[in-house]
Amino acid sequence: MKLLKIFLLFIIASTTLFSSVTLLKKVELRKGELRLEFNRSYDKKQIRHFALRKPYREVFDIHNTRLANARVGKNLKSSHCRSLRVSQYKKNVVRVVIETGKSYFCTPYKPLFSYRYYHIPLPKFIVDKRKKKVKRTAKKVKKSKQKKAYLITKRKARNSKYHKNELIVIDAGHGGHDAGAIGGGKREKDLVLQIAKKVAKEIKRRGYSVYLTRSTNRFLKLSQRTRIADKKGSVAFISIHANSVPKRNRLTAHGVETFFLQNTRDAKSQRIAARENAAVLKGAGSRLSKRVIIDSVLNGPKIVQSNKLAIDVQRRIIANLRRYYKGVRDGGVRHAPFYVLVGASRPSILVEVGYISNPKERKRLFTQKYQKLIAKGIAEGVDSYLNNRKKEIDIE
Repeated sequence: MKLLKIFLLFIIASTTLFSSVTLLKKVELRKGELRLEFNRSYDKKQIRHFALRKPYREVFDIHNTRLANARVGKNLKSSHCRSLRVSQYKKNVVRVVIETGKSYFCTPYKPLFSYRYYHIPLPKFIVDKRKKKVKRTAKKVKKSKQKKAYLITKRKARNSKYHKNELIVIDAGHGGHDAGAIGGGKREKDLVLQIAKKVAKEIKRRGYSVYLTRSTNRFLKLSQRTRIADKKGSVAFISIHANSVPKRNRLTAHGVETFFLQNTRDAKSQRIAARENAAVLKGAGSRLSKRVIIDSVLNGPKIVQSNKLAIDVQRRIIANLRRYYKGVRDGGVRHAPFYVLVGASRPSILVEVGYISNPKERKRLFTQKYQKLIAKGIAEGVDSYLNNRKKEIDIE
Protein backbone atom coordinates (compact mmCIF):
# COMPACT_ATOMS: atom_id res chain seq x y z
CA MET A 1 0.00 0.00 0.00
CA LYS A 2 2.81 2.39 0.89
CA LEU A 3 4.61 1.61 -2.38
CA LEU A 4 1.38 2.24 -4.32
CA LYS A 5 1.00 5.71 -2.75
CA ILE A 6 4.60 6.59 -3.60
CA PHE A 7 4.08 5.42 -7.17
CA LEU A 8 0.89 7.49 -7.56
CA LEU A 9 2.60 10.59 -6.17
CA PHE A 10 5.46 10.11 -8.65
CA ILE A 11 3.00 9.83 -11.57
CA ILE A 12 1.12 13.00 -10.50
CA ALA A 13 4.34 14.98 -10.02
CA SER A 14 5.69 13.86 -13.40
CA THR A 15 2.44 14.74 -15.17
CA THR A 16 2.31 18.21 -13.56
CA LEU A 17 5.95 18.90 -14.46
CA PHE A 18 5.53 17.80 -18.07
CA SER A 19 2.28 19.70 -18.57
CA SER A 20 3.96 22.95 -17.55
CA VAL A 21 6.60 22.57 -20.29
CA THR A 22 6.00 24.04 -23.75
CA LEU A 23 6.73 21.77 -26.73
CA LEU A 24 8.49 23.02 -29.87
CA LYS A 25 6.52 21.13 -32.55
CA LYS A 26 8.04 22.37 -35.79
CA VAL A 27 10.92 24.48 -37.18
CA GLU A 28 10.87 25.35 -40.88
CA LEU A 29 12.38 27.75 -43.41
CA ARG A 30 9.90 29.99 -45.21
CA LYS A 31 10.27 33.31 -47.04
CA GLY A 32 13.72 34.06 -45.66
CA GLU A 33 12.72 33.32 -42.05
CA LEU A 34 13.15 30.55 -39.52
CA ARG A 35 9.63 29.85 -38.26
CA LEU A 36 9.07 28.13 -34.92
CA GLU A 37 5.73 26.57 -33.98
CA PHE A 38 4.89 25.64 -30.36
CA ASN A 39 2.09 23.42 -29.10
CA ARG A 40 0.48 26.34 -27.26
CA SER A 41 0.72 30.06 -26.63
CA TYR A 42 4.06 31.11 -25.14
CA ASP A 43 5.55 34.16 -23.41
CA LYS A 44 8.35 36.00 -25.28
CA LYS A 45 10.07 36.36 -21.90
CA GLN A 46 10.86 32.63 -22.17
CA ILE A 47 13.27 33.40 -25.02
CA ARG A 48 16.79 34.76 -24.39
CA HIS A 49 18.41 36.16 -27.53
CA PHE A 50 22.12 36.98 -27.76
CA ALA A 51 25.02 36.92 -30.25
CA LEU A 52 28.37 35.10 -30.19
CA ARG A 53 31.46 35.94 -32.25
CA LYS A 54 34.31 34.07 -33.96
CA PRO A 55 32.37 32.71 -35.79
CA TYR A 56 29.35 35.02 -35.64
CA ARG A 57 26.19 33.32 -34.38
CA GLU A 58 22.70 34.44 -33.35
CA VAL A 59 21.61 32.30 -30.40
CA PHE A 60 18.11 31.79 -28.97
CA ASP A 61 17.64 29.93 -25.67
CA ILE A 62 13.96 29.01 -25.27
CA HIS A 63 13.37 28.25 -21.59
CA ASN A 64 10.76 25.90 -20.13
CA THR A 65 10.58 24.19 -23.53
CA ARG A 66 11.34 20.76 -24.99
CA LEU A 67 11.56 19.40 -28.52
CA ALA A 68 8.38 17.51 -29.42
CA ASN A 69 10.51 14.80 -31.06
CA ALA A 70 14.06 14.14 -32.29
CA ARG A 71 13.22 15.18 -35.87
CA VAL A 72 12.34 18.81 -35.03
CA GLY A 73 14.80 21.24 -36.64
CA LYS A 74 16.86 18.58 -38.43
CA ASN A 75 18.34 19.00 -41.93
CA LEU A 76 17.74 22.75 -42.10
CA LYS A 77 19.85 24.38 -44.84
CA SER A 78 19.95 27.89 -46.28
CA SER A 79 22.31 29.74 -48.61
CA HIS A 80 22.03 32.66 -46.16
CA CYS A 81 23.64 30.74 -43.27
CA ARG A 82 26.64 28.52 -42.68
CA SER A 83 24.52 26.33 -40.45
CA LEU A 84 21.18 26.15 -38.63
CA ARG A 85 21.06 24.09 -35.47
CA VAL A 86 18.19 23.21 -33.13
CA SER A 87 18.90 21.11 -30.04
CA GLN A 88 17.79 20.27 -26.52
CA TYR A 89 20.51 22.33 -24.85
CA LYS A 90 19.37 21.50 -21.31
CA LYS A 91 16.52 19.50 -19.85
CA ASN A 92 13.98 22.29 -20.32
CA VAL A 93 15.93 24.63 -22.63
CA VAL A 94 15.85 24.41 -26.43
CA ARG A 95 18.70 26.22 -28.19
CA VAL A 96 18.51 27.58 -31.75
CA VAL A 97 21.80 28.66 -33.34
CA ILE A 98 22.07 30.58 -36.63
CA GLU A 99 25.69 30.74 -37.84
CA THR A 100 26.27 33.36 -40.55
CA GLY A 101 29.97 34.20 -40.26
CA LYS A 102 29.22 37.94 -40.07
CA SER A 103 26.81 40.12 -38.14
CA TYR A 104 23.38 41.19 -39.31
CA PHE A 105 20.42 42.93 -37.69
CA CYS A 106 18.29 40.07 -36.42
CA THR A 107 14.95 41.23 -35.01
CA PRO A 108 12.64 38.28 -34.29
CA TYR A 109 8.93 38.85 -33.80
CA LYS A 110 5.66 37.24 -32.84
CA PRO A 111 3.22 37.42 -35.81
CA LEU A 112 -0.09 39.21 -35.38
CA PHE A 113 -2.81 36.89 -34.00
CA SER A 114 -0.39 33.90 -34.09
CA TYR A 115 0.19 33.15 -30.44
CA ARG A 116 2.01 29.83 -31.00
CA TYR A 117 4.54 31.11 -33.56
CA TYR A 118 7.91 32.88 -33.40
CA HIS A 119 9.66 34.15 -36.55
CA ILE A 120 13.41 34.77 -36.84
CA PRO A 121 14.49 36.65 -40.01
CA LEU A 122 17.65 35.35 -41.71
CA PRO A 123 20.19 37.72 -43.30
CA LYS A 124 19.62 38.90 -46.86
CA PHE A 125 23.22 38.33 -47.90
CA ILE A 126 24.45 35.00 -49.29
CA VAL A 127 27.06 33.29 -47.12
CA ASP A 128 30.25 31.96 -48.71
CA LYS A 129 30.63 28.65 -46.87
CA ARG A 130 34.13 28.09 -48.24
CA LYS A 131 35.28 31.17 -46.27
CA LYS A 132 37.50 32.44 -49.10
CA LYS A 133 39.26 35.74 -48.52
CA VAL A 134 39.00 38.10 -51.46
CA LYS A 135 42.06 40.28 -52.01
CA ARG A 136 41.55 43.59 -53.70
CA THR A 137 44.16 46.08 -54.80
CA ALA A 138 44.03 49.70 -53.64
CA LYS A 139 42.96 50.68 -57.12
CA LYS A 140 39.99 48.29 -57.09
CA VAL A 141 38.94 49.48 -53.62
CA LYS A 142 39.02 53.10 -54.76
CA LYS A 143 37.00 52.26 -57.88
CA SER A 144 34.47 50.35 -55.80
CA LYS A 145 34.02 53.31 -53.41
CA GLN A 146 33.53 55.71 -56.32
CA LYS A 147 30.93 53.42 -57.86
CA LYS A 148 29.13 53.10 -54.52
CA ALA A 149 29.06 56.89 -54.06
CA TYR A 150 27.68 57.29 -57.61
CA LEU A 151 24.94 54.71 -56.99
CA ILE A 152 23.93 56.36 -53.69
CA THR A 153 23.66 59.77 -55.41
CA LYS A 154 21.69 58.23 -58.27
CA ARG A 155 19.37 56.41 -55.86
CA LYS A 156 18.71 59.60 -53.87
CA ALA A 157 17.83 61.48 -57.06
CA ARG A 158 15.51 58.66 -58.17
CA ASN A 159 13.82 58.43 -54.76
CA SER A 160 13.32 62.19 -54.64
CA LYS A 161 11.35 61.98 -57.88
CA TYR A 162 9.65 58.71 -56.90
CA HIS A 163 8.33 59.82 -53.48
CA LYS A 164 7.73 63.56 -53.93
CA ASN A 165 3.93 63.16 -53.90
CA GLU A 166 3.90 60.95 -50.78
CA LEU A 167 3.26 62.77 -47.50
CA ILE A 168 4.23 61.47 -44.04
CA VAL A 169 2.58 63.07 -40.99
CA ILE A 170 4.78 63.19 -37.85
CA ASP A 171 3.02 63.85 -34.54
CA ALA A 172 5.05 65.00 -31.52
CA GLY A 173 3.00 63.96 -28.49
CA HIS A 174 1.78 66.28 -25.72
CA GLY A 175 2.84 69.97 -25.80
CA GLY A 176 1.73 73.25 -24.24
CA HIS A 177 0.23 72.82 -20.77
CA ASP A 178 0.62 69.03 -21.13
CA ALA A 179 4.25 68.18 -20.30
CA GLY A 180 3.74 64.43 -20.66
CA ALA A 181 5.99 62.21 -18.55
CA ILE A 182 8.65 63.90 -16.40
CA GLY A 183 11.88 62.32 -15.18
CA GLY A 184 14.94 63.93 -13.65
CA GLY A 185 13.54 67.37 -14.47
CA LYS A 186 13.25 66.46 -18.17
CA ARG A 187 9.89 66.68 -19.96
CA GLU A 188 8.49 64.28 -22.54
CA LYS A 189 6.95 67.08 -24.64
CA ASP A 190 10.41 68.63 -25.22
CA LEU A 191 12.09 65.31 -26.05
CA VAL A 192 9.52 64.11 -28.58
CA LEU A 193 9.46 67.47 -30.39
CA GLN A 194 13.27 67.33 -30.77
CA ILE A 195 13.05 63.80 -32.19
CA ALA A 196 10.05 64.61 -34.42
CA LYS A 197 11.99 67.44 -36.10
CA LYS A 198 14.93 65.08 -36.74
CA VAL A 199 12.57 62.44 -38.15
CA ALA A 200 11.09 65.05 -40.51
CA LYS A 201 14.59 65.95 -41.70
CA GLU A 202 15.54 62.30 -42.30
CA ILE A 203 12.33 61.55 -44.19
CA LYS A 204 12.73 64.64 -46.38
CA ARG A 205 16.24 63.41 -47.29
CA ARG A 206 14.59 60.32 -48.75
CA GLY A 207 12.40 62.38 -51.06
CA TYR A 208 9.11 62.40 -49.12
CA SER A 209 6.97 65.36 -48.13
CA VAL A 210 6.51 65.84 -44.37
CA TYR A 211 3.96 67.55 -42.15
CA LEU A 212 4.55 68.09 -38.41
CA THR A 213 1.36 68.28 -36.32
CA ARG A 214 3.27 70.69 -34.08
CA SER A 215 6.65 72.35 -34.57
CA THR A 216 6.43 74.46 -31.39
CA ASN A 217 5.40 74.02 -27.77
CA ARG A 218 1.63 73.92 -28.25
CA PHE A 219 -1.12 71.52 -27.21
CA LEU A 220 -3.38 69.80 -29.73
CA LYS A 221 -6.83 68.46 -28.85
CA LEU A 222 -7.87 64.93 -29.74
CA SER A 223 -10.11 66.17 -32.57
CA GLN A 224 -7.13 67.98 -34.11
CA ARG A 225 -4.74 65.03 -33.91
CA THR A 226 -6.95 62.14 -35.03
CA ARG A 227 -8.05 63.47 -38.43
CA ILE A 228 -4.99 65.43 -39.51
CA ALA A 229 -3.41 62.56 -41.47
CA ASP A 230 -6.58 62.10 -43.53
CA LYS A 231 -7.02 65.80 -44.18
CA LYS A 232 -3.46 66.09 -45.46
CA GLY A 233 -3.80 62.98 -47.63
CA SER A 234 -0.81 61.27 -46.02
CA VAL A 235 0.41 57.72 -46.68
CA ALA A 236 1.43 57.15 -43.03
CA PHE A 237 0.92 58.71 -39.59
CA ILE A 238 3.60 58.40 -36.88
CA SER A 239 3.07 59.64 -33.31
CA ILE A 240 6.19 59.96 -31.13
CA HIS A 241 6.13 59.56 -27.33
CA ALA A 242 8.35 58.59 -24.40
CA ASN A 243 7.45 56.01 -21.78
CA SER A 244 7.46 56.17 -17.98
CA VAL A 245 6.84 53.90 -14.98
CA PRO A 246 6.44 54.42 -11.19
CA LYS A 247 9.56 54.87 -9.02
CA ARG A 248 9.69 51.24 -7.91
CA ASN A 249 10.31 50.12 -11.52
CA ARG A 250 12.31 53.02 -12.94
CA LEU A 251 15.70 51.22 -12.85
CA THR A 252 14.45 48.06 -14.59
CA ALA A 253 12.01 49.39 -17.20
CA HIS A 254 13.70 50.57 -20.39
CA GLY A 255 13.68 50.01 -24.15
CA VAL A 256 11.91 50.95 -27.39
CA GLU A 257 8.37 49.85 -28.24
CA THR A 258 6.17 50.49 -31.27
CA PHE A 259 2.38 50.27 -31.12
CA PHE A 260 -0.49 50.10 -33.60
CA LEU A 261 -4.20 50.55 -32.88
CA GLN A 262 -6.03 47.48 -31.59
CA ASN A 263 -7.76 46.40 -28.40
CA THR A 264 -5.62 44.28 -26.07
CA ARG A 265 -5.77 42.29 -22.85
CA ASP A 266 -2.08 42.84 -22.16
CA ALA A 267 -1.83 44.75 -18.86
CA LYS A 268 1.38 46.57 -19.76
CA SER A 269 0.02 47.81 -23.09
CA GLN A 270 -3.21 48.92 -21.40
CA ARG A 271 -1.25 50.87 -18.78
CA ILE A 272 0.87 52.66 -21.40
CA ALA A 273 -2.19 53.50 -23.51
CA ALA A 274 -4.11 54.79 -20.50
CA ARG A 275 -1.28 57.16 -19.55
CA GLU A 276 -0.93 58.56 -23.07
CA ASN A 277 -4.70 58.80 -23.56
CA ALA A 278 -5.22 60.81 -20.36
CA ALA A 279 -3.89 64.02 -21.94
CA VAL A 280 -5.50 63.91 -25.38
CA LEU A 281 -8.92 62.99 -23.98
CA LYS A 282 -9.24 66.17 -21.91
CA GLY A 283 -12.59 67.69 -22.75
CA ALA A 284 -13.83 64.65 -24.69
CA GLY A 285 -16.79 62.68 -23.37
CA SER A 286 -15.96 59.13 -22.29
CA ARG A 287 -19.00 57.66 -24.07
CA LEU A 288 -18.04 59.34 -27.34
CA SER A 289 -14.37 58.30 -26.98
CA LYS A 290 -15.28 54.69 -26.31
CA ARG A 291 -17.64 54.54 -29.31
CA VAL A 292 -15.07 56.15 -31.63
CA ILE A 293 -12.27 53.74 -30.74
CA ILE A 294 -14.50 50.65 -30.96
CA ASP A 295 -15.74 51.73 -34.41
CA SER A 296 -12.16 52.40 -35.51
CA VAL A 297 -10.89 49.01 -34.33
CA LEU A 298 -13.78 47.06 -35.83
CA ASN A 299 -13.98 48.94 -39.12
CA GLY A 300 -10.43 50.20 -39.65
CA PRO A 301 -9.12 48.78 -42.92
CA LYS A 302 -5.48 49.56 -42.13
CA ILE A 303 -4.76 47.44 -39.04
CA VAL A 304 -2.66 44.86 -40.91
CA GLN A 305 -0.73 47.56 -42.78
CA SER A 306 -0.15 49.47 -39.53
CA ASN A 307 1.26 46.28 -38.02
CA LYS A 308 3.67 45.90 -40.96
CA LEU A 309 4.74 49.55 -40.68
CA ALA A 310 5.31 49.09 -36.94
CA ILE A 311 7.49 46.00 -37.52
CA ASP A 312 9.70 47.80 -40.08
CA VAL A 313 10.09 50.93 -37.90
CA GLN A 314 10.83 48.96 -34.70
CA ARG A 315 13.38 46.76 -36.49
CA ARG A 316 15.33 49.71 -37.93
CA ILE A 317 15.33 51.76 -34.69
CA ILE A 318 16.78 48.83 -32.73
CA ALA A 319 19.34 48.07 -35.45
CA ASN A 320 20.59 51.67 -35.51
CA LEU A 321 20.78 52.05 -31.71
CA ARG A 322 22.50 48.70 -31.10
CA ARG A 323 25.20 49.61 -33.58
CA TYR A 324 26.54 52.21 -31.12
CA TYR A 325 24.96 51.45 -27.74
CA LYS A 326 24.97 48.32 -25.57
CA GLY A 327 21.99 47.01 -23.66
CA VAL A 328 19.27 48.59 -25.81
CA ARG A 329 16.12 46.58 -25.08
CA ASP A 330 13.80 45.64 -27.92
CA GLY A 331 10.31 46.02 -26.43
CA GLY A 332 8.84 44.71 -29.67
CA VAL A 333 5.72 45.58 -31.63
CA ARG A 334 2.55 45.67 -29.56
CA HIS A 335 -1.07 46.67 -30.04
CA ALA A 336 -3.08 48.90 -27.73
CA PRO A 337 -6.07 51.30 -27.85
CA PHE A 338 -4.26 54.62 -28.35
CA TYR A 339 -6.83 57.36 -29.03
CA VAL A 340 -4.33 59.45 -31.01
CA LEU A 341 -4.38 56.73 -33.69
CA VAL A 342 -8.19 56.62 -33.91
CA GLY A 343 -9.86 57.81 -37.10
CA ALA A 344 -6.94 57.73 -39.54
CA SER A 345 -7.86 55.54 -42.53
CA ARG A 346 -4.20 54.92 -43.33
CA PRO A 347 -1.29 53.10 -41.63
CA SER A 348 -0.75 54.70 -38.21
CA ILE A 349 1.69 53.85 -35.41
CA LEU A 350 2.86 55.22 -32.07
CA VAL A 351 6.56 54.94 -31.16
CA GLU A 352 7.63 54.94 -27.50
CA VAL A 353 11.28 55.94 -28.02
CA GLY A 354 12.39 54.98 -24.48
CA TYR A 355 11.71 55.41 -20.77
CA ILE A 356 12.24 58.95 -19.51
CA SER A 357 11.87 57.51 -15.99
CA ASN A 358 15.03 55.38 -16.37
CA PRO A 359 18.13 57.48 -15.47
CA LYS A 360 20.50 55.74 -17.90
CA GLU A 361 18.10 55.76 -20.82
CA ARG A 362 16.98 59.33 -20.08
CA LYS A 363 20.58 60.52 -20.34
CA ARG A 364 20.91 58.84 -23.74
CA LEU A 365 17.56 60.14 -24.99
CA PHE A 366 18.57 63.76 -24.50
CA THR A 367 21.76 63.46 -26.57
CA GLN A 368 21.90 64.49 -30.23
CA LYS A 369 23.51 61.21 -31.35
CA TYR A 370 20.85 58.99 -29.75
CA GLN A 371 18.02 61.12 -31.13
CA LYS A 372 19.51 61.07 -34.64
CA LEU A 373 19.82 57.26 -34.55
CA ILE A 374 16.15 56.95 -33.52
CA ALA A 375 15.10 59.40 -36.24
CA LYS A 376 17.16 57.55 -38.84
CA GLY A 377 15.59 54.25 -37.77
CA ILE A 378 12.05 55.62 -38.09
CA ALA A 379 12.79 57.08 -41.54
CA GLU A 380 14.40 53.83 -42.75
CA GLY A 381 11.44 51.83 -41.44
CA VAL A 382 8.92 54.06 -43.22
CA ASP A 383 10.94 53.88 -46.45
CA SER A 384 11.23 50.08 -46.22
CA TYR A 385 7.50 49.68 -45.52
CA LEU A 386 6.38 51.92 -48.41
CA ASN A 387 8.76 50.31 -50.90
CA ASN A 388 7.55 46.83 -49.90
CA ARG A 389 3.95 48.02 -50.06
CA LYS A 390 4.45 49.19 -53.66
CA LYS A 391 5.74 45.71 -54.56
CA GLU A 392 2.69 44.11 -52.91
CA ILE A 393 0.32 46.38 -54.84
CA ASP A 394 2.12 45.56 -58.11
CA ILE A 395 1.73 41.84 -57.40
CA GLU A 396 -1.93 42.25 -56.48
